[in-house]
Amino acid sequence: MKSCFVLIVEDEALIAMHIKAILEDEGYCVFLVNNVDDAISCIEKESIALVLIDIHLNKDKDGVSLGKYLLQLDRIPYIYITSYIDKETLDRVKETRPYGYIVKPFKDIDVITSTSIVLNNYKYKEIDILRKKEVPNDFIPYRLKEVIAFINENIEQKLEIDELASKSQWKRHHFMKMFTKYVHVSPYQYILTRKIEKAKILLVDTAIPLNQIAYELGFKSYANFSNAFKKNCNMTAENYRKRFQKK
Repeated sequence: MKSCFVLIVEDEALIAMHIKAILEDEGYCVFLVNNVDDAISCIEKESIALVLIDIHLNKDKDGVSLGKYLLQLDRIPYIYITSYIDKETLDRVKETRPYGYIVKPFKDIDVITSTSIVLNNYKYKEIDILRKKEVPNDFIPYRLKEVIAFINENIEQKLEIDELASKSQWKRHHFMKMFTKYVHVSPYQYILTRKIEKAKILLVDTAIPLNQIAYELGFKSYANFSNAFKKNCNMTAENYRKRFQKK
């Protein structure tokens, strides 16, 4: 898997190193800076995929200033990590339209899930039908957006390629070709990724037995689910639950 470059903008060294360790354990490559100017310099030089921003920086410019810069840049998603949750701060933050907001003190899983979800949603933003107010002129991608919306809404069901192809009004082979062209993964890979993301949520937020999670997500067997989860997450579903389940 190709590494993603994540930039952390945090002036409290212990917190910065903690977040860095969390993300590196997940396979991300991490840059650390403690002020806005250094953050902008890093963004201009490196292929940053995501920025995590502390709002209160002990400098002339705070994290919201960086958020305004990223909003104008409009090519990198960003998440605020802060202990500031007062109305005035939230009003300033909302103007920059961040992709997420994590409140300190946070748990490791908060950073992991927010990072994963934001990167995934940003990756697929151009094919997300919910983000488009108008039907684009190019009708072909819009067909795929409708299919993808159906997949996301029914991810707990057993999804058949023939059924998805029929919703696109294309033949099976052409549907798979077009899906891979626009989404950059096959329909099978996309569905599996979404099912694993759902499994992570169930593992952390519920006490549902692992074999029941496998059944509810439409896997052929628990062994099939277990192997897929371990391959995608580099740990077993049981270990994932032990590590991240909320107490």
